[in-house]
Amino acid sequence: MAKRLVLAGYFGRGNLGDDAILLAFTKAIADKGYEYTILAGKPELLMREYGLRSISHVDFRSIQSNIEAGDALVFPGGSIFQDVSSSRSVAYYANLVKMAKKANKKVVMLGQGVGPLNGFIGKRLASAAFSAADAIAVRDKESVKTLLDLGVRGSFRVTADMAFLLPVPKHEKGQQQYGVGTMKSVGVNARPSGSDKHVVKVFSKLLRLLFDNGWVPTMIEMDRELDRPIIDKIGKEHGGKVPEIRNIGSCVQLQERIMRMDAVIGMRLHAGILATTVGVPAYMVSYDPKVTAFTNAMEYPTPLNIADATPERIFDGFQGFIKDRERLAATVSHKRDELKNLAQGNIEVLASTVGT
Repeated sequence: MAKRLVLAGYFGRGNLGDDAILLAFTKAIADKGYEYTILAGKPELLMREYGLRSISHVDFRSIQSNIEAGDALVFPGGSIFQDVSSSRSVAYYANLVKMAKKANKKVVMLGQGVGPLNGFIGKRLASAAFSAADAIAVRDKESVKTLLDLGVRGSFRVTADMAFLLPVPKHEKGQQQYGVGTMKSVGVNARPSGSDKHVVKVFSKLLRLLFDNGWVPTMIEMDRELDRPIIDKIGKEHGGKVPEIRNIGSCVQLQERIMRMDAVIGMRLHAGILATTVGVPAYMVSYDPKVTAFTNAMEYPTPLNIADATPERIFDGFQGFIKDRERLAATVSHKRDELKNLAQGNIEVLASTVGT
């Protein structure tokens, strides 16, 4: 009889990075014989964009019945155990763990990026949730340290973000690059962090520096709720029409767009990861330790922190980063394969814990 899973994460809420995690996971287990129920913010969104059936993440009666009827509660990945904005995220997912263990079901943590956790409540809830888990796989060494600092004991397998398992979309014949003439294209992803005013000022001037030096910048929206307002502000500050990619329905469509670019400059972790999956180098600007962890894994230069960044420093860093294109292309190809193999370890953890 097929094993039945309940999948929990920040899915179906308009964040292309989290949806990439879910889509990659469902594709990776498609031939393993599992059945699954997804908890989603907007079930209609997952059905429309990915053809995935799900239930509302706040339909607790249905969640309870699915957990009781299933074999395991599985967290396929993401930074869901963090309290940067509030402890509500940690509290929600920790409560799911409680429900599963009360029903005597297995709890499997895969590709987790743990933290940041700053408050007492968030730390206590996360510690309890991970301590109750039957298996834990994290996407970076920094998450191992966070778990140990929380007092969680046991064996932690270091894998990689589940999104590295996404297949490369087919490149359509005749598909044009985003560059114009001899100018090359660069995707630019900004997100809110600290003072929006600072982010807007930095990126609006960065766009001008890029354009004046032979690049065609295109803004990339990865979170419908959070990125759109700041992209609008950057465009207004910039003082002119900025090419943008907005209202992208799925992470696959974003991969297809990025394939047509020469490079990406990004703040969001999955701007870097999705670029890597299609062989495009990503110069990162950090707002969170997970971004720095990604650049370390890719053996890229240590990223500037957005709080200290200036347009000139980002541009100079990007110029140095992209200079040796041949070496950089080889690095991206090698690290993509390496991280894909590591991400496959998540599926191995699932099979060894739950069975198939």
